[in-house]
Amino acid sequence: MNITPHNLIYHELIGLNVTVANSTNMCQDGISGIVVDETKNMLVIETKDSCKQIPKKRNTFHFKLEEYHVSVCGSLLLSRPENRIKMRSKKHKLNWRCAQ
Repeated sequence: MNITPHNLIYHELIGLNVTVANSTNMCQDGISGIVVDETKNMLVIETKDSCKQIPKKRNTFHFKLEEYHVSVCGSLLLSRPENRIKMRSKKHKLNWRCAQ
């Protein structure tokens, strides 16, 4: 199944381009790179010079898909990836727009 803005939070995030759009820690705002690992509470983002561990809780992430930019509240991602994939029955509203 392809990743779309409607089903992004139910998929594996490893390998996606991401930017930390809004964080309670000002040092983490604007960090961008590729998701290389994911735990229940953290995303590990590989930037140009290092890997950063960013907590999911209280952060907003912008994921870049082929055609879209999707904004996701980190609290929607709070669970183990393998459990989140099973939660497809719940519907959440995501903000997305076409990439330009």
